[in-house]
Amino acid sequence: MISFFSSSFPGSIIARQLEQGESIVCQKSAFLCATLGVDLAVHFQKKLGAGFAGGEGFIMQRVTGPGTVFLEVDGYSKEYDLEKGEQIVCDTGVVAIMDDTCQMDVRMVKGLKNIFFGGEGLFDTVVTGPGKLHLQTMTIAKLAKQMVPFLPKKK
Repeated sequence: MISFFSSSFPGSIIARQLEQGESIVCQKSAFLCATLGVDLAVHFQKKLGAGFAGGEGFIMQRVTGPGTVFLEVDGYSKEYDLEKGEQIVCDTGVVAIMDDTCQMDVRMVKGLKNIFFGGEGLFDTVVTGPGKLHLQTMTIAKLAKQMVPFLPKKK
C-alpha cells in the first residue's frame, strides 16, 4: 500500500526515527503521522517565562518511540546538534522540534535601541543542549503579518 501525506502549509517534513523510550518535544501543530509504537502526548512548559513569552506557548507535543514520526515544520528547517551546555538564542516562535534533553527558556532583549528598533520584540528564546534542535524560518502567523501590507484595502 502506498500512502501520501503533505503539510498544511509550505514548509518541511521531518522524518525522525525514535528508539524505545526516546522523546522529542514539538510545536503543537507539528505532528503529521507515525508508525505503530509511537506515543503522542501533551507536553506542558514548566517554566512560566517560556510559556508566556517563548512563542511556542505552554502546550507543546511530546512524541515518544519506538518508531518513525513525520513532523511538519513551517518554512525551511535548520537542524542543530547542541553539545551539553551549548546555547542557541533565537526569535520567539521558531523552535519547531527539540530533543527532550534540551531546555527552553526566554530572556529579555538587552538595550532600549534593540527593543524599540530591532523589530524582534521584548524576548528571545534560549535553548540549551544537549540534543538536536530544529528551527523554522517562518511561522504561519509571521507569514500572515508579512502579507498584510500587500492585501487589497477595503473601500
